[in-house]
Amino acid sequence: MKPKVKAFFDDQTFTVSYVVHEDSSRACAIIDSVLDFDHASGRTGTSSADQIIAYVHAKDLKTEWILESHVHADHLSAAPYLQQELDGKIGIGHHIVEVQETFGKIFNEGTEFQRDGSQFDALFREGDSFHIGQMRGDVLHTPGHTPACLTYVIGDAAFVGDTLFMPDFGTARCDFPGGSSEVLFASIQKILSLPDETRIFVGHDYKAPGRDEYAWETTVGEQKALNIHIGQGRSIEEFVEMRDARDATLSKPRLILPSLQVNMRAGQMPPADEQGDVFLKLPINKL
Repeated sequence: MKPKVKAFFDDQTFTVSYVVHEDSSRACAIIDSVLDFDHASGRTGTSSADQIIAYVHAKDLKTEWILESHVHADHLSAAPYLQQELDGKIGIGHHIVEVQETFGKIFNEGTEFQRDGSQFDALFREGDSFHIGQMRGDVLHTPGHTPACLTYVIGDAAFVGDTLFMPDFGTARCDFPGGSSEVLFASIQKILSLPDETRIFVGHDYKAPGRDEYAWETTVGEQKALNIHIGQGRSIEEFVEMRDARDATLSKPRLILPSLQVNMRAGQMPPADEQGDVFLKLPINKL
């Protein structure tokens, strides 16, 4: 089974969103959508999501799933807007409850913020499967970057979120709360155990030095041979030493604070106040 994959690249956040479907069915899934957000003004927009909507309408597709690979720290999800316009169920990993517990405390959300994943329509566990029309998708729990990271394997395509990048850029950072380079190493081995010809679609591309174009599709075989962080059989000891040292030099993503508050709510904004105004919090010295 070789699904059709249409990629949408957001050059403001370097995020790649995907529409996945097959020719014999109108059913589709949308993976890792982007809500436009201007940090300086606090204004949102839907131009990125509208491109996806236009494609779905042009292909006469029926959206069955709106999937998140994890709680993103670098962009806001457009899942609620897409659901409003296209229908579909919003899904994420069951370990979202750990992320909600951690960041519910950091953002001082209080008891009214539910930490049970109930904001999402489906919570996936390792080994779960789902269907996009007649096309089956399988779920791999691939934590390390965050506790709730998933890889969605749909036919010969694996959507890995931030776990792996293009081979010339490497692997995900592990220094967010709940992250672990040791755990990430094990998750990557799980992905690399898929057949070598499996297509891998990454969640971001930052155009590695020396490469002229953005890219987001590779294969398991290419990752095993060429990934600069994990390829050619690098040991867990070598990987952990490299990953931890590199992470210590990285600054936090520009949109981490608004992104986490929104994405742990399945893309919904925090509740409005009595005047109908919505506010995001800026915790000081918490991350």
